[in-house]
Amino acid sequence: MLVLGRKKGESIVINDEIELKIISIEGDTVKLGVEAPKNIAIHRKEVYEAIQSENKLAAIQEFSLEDLKEFQKKTRL
Repeated sequence: MLVLGRKKGESIVINDEIELKIISIEGDTVKLGVEAPKNIAIHRKEVYEAIQSENKLAAIQEFSLEDLKEFQKKTRL
């Protein structure tokens, strides 16, 4: 892990396309600004982990053909 020190208003650039900027420091809380291309997903770690967990659960669930047909009926426009 690379550890860098930054002050308020300073930035870190990753791979020429992502910029992390220190917006404010209040006590033990640091507010970061992130500028990145729209195709790059950015999440807090706890949100990312919850998404991954839900995706794993969804991938292992089994559905019958009848379940899928019922779902298709409900989602048709």
